[in-house]
Amino acid sequence: MYQIVIYLYLFGVAVASLFNKKVKKMWAGERQAIRLLKAKVDPDARYVWFHAASLGEFEQGRPLIERIRNEHPEYKILLTFFSPSGYEVRKNYDGADIICYLPLDTIRNARRFLRAVRPVMAFFIKYEFWYNYLHILQHRGVPAYSVSSIFRPDQIFFQWYGRSYGRVLKCFTRFFVQNEESKLLLSRLGITAVEVVGDTRFDRVLQIKEASKRLPLVEKFTAGAQKVFVAGSSWLPDEEIFLKYFSTHKDWKVIVAPHVVSEEHIAEILDLLKGRRVIRYSEATETNVSAADVLLIDCFGLLSSIYHYGTVSYVGGGFGVGIHNVLEAAVWDIPVIIGPNNKHFQEAQGLMTAQGGFEIDDYQAFSALMMRFETDASFLQSAGRNAGEFVKSRVGSTERILGDIAL
Repeated sequence: MYQIVIYLYLFGVAVASLFNKKVKKMWAGERQAIRLLKAKVDPDARYVWFHAASLGEFEQGRPLIERIRNEHPEYKILLTFFSPSGYEVRKNYDGADIICYLPLDTIRNARRFLRAVRPVMAFFIKYEFWYNYLHILQHRGVPAYSVSSIFRPDQIFFQWYGRSYGRVLKCFTRFFVQNEESKLLLSRLGITAVEVVGDTRFDRVLQIKEASKRLPLVEKFTAGAQKVFVAGSSWLPDEEIFLKYFSTHKDWKVIVAPHVVSEEHIAEILDLLKGRRVIRYSEATETNVSAADVLLIDCFGLLSSIYHYGTVSYVGGGFGVGIHNVLEAAVWDIPVIIGPNNKHFQEAQGLMTAQGGFEIDDYQAFSALMMRFETDASFLQSAGRNAGEFVKSRVGSTERILGDIAL
């Protein structure tokens, strides 16, 4: 059944590539991957293979990649992606020797790919369970590790109709899972080579904080401000709530870094900000930025450093498919506000339990929370402290994983 689904998916991707630019890039990248590997693979080298579906999974795997690269130069690193949103952003990442798409999981593709690379070990990040690749790796005696994985009872592996596909889990040499529930669920399938190590994202956000850069224009914008609100990865439903609040509470400096940076979306944000002095980052200078009330970030790559300047943060996506990275904000010791779609995000649940994160589901809830931050200084300080401590107390997953792997 899995093979039939894969070939149906393959056909669907081929058709969709005729109409969708993103799918076209993925389709072309997958078809070129084997040719690229044959040209670039050093036949005398020993490759450690990391696979990440997209950018978020790559960030989870990145601490491991960089530790192995720095401490074990005898290996070369192969990094593969499934999604263009990961590959296109990180195709020039200098922490890997070869970066390419992973061809779709047909038996033929898996055989050709693994014959070209011959990895000595493989790491699959979080939700990556490629049936044919993993079975061939197991047959060849190549260790395969699942990193920062997390399991829930409603996943296919734990349903009666998913038992056949669930056999893929037994191909892994070891699981490094995020929580005890995942370990328990795997034990019910007879899988015991499992370690609860937490999430490598905590290690990664601490790295990001330590490598953060000064942003002179943001410093100029926030200079002298007592209250700075930073909204990261926001979507229109998020912006309609928090920007309504700041249309009347004008004593806050506001920084908005939307998830989608397009002229159409920027126009929607500007429409919500009528009556406020707004400056786009691309148009800001040290002369004009300090006079603005709102700094609109119309470029990428700055958000993780921008949170440093915030008093309160908001992480978007909670009114859509799901929230974005709350840890990048929390690591800076500031409270994090999120929308209601966060139940499947363990880090968000943990942050709220630690009283460093706060869920809102409408304007009234957002307004009430912000008013409390404004009027209760001890509440604001403790919330920020709780957020930072939540992150710092959970670092070390990378160290635990490397300590359990024979390199």
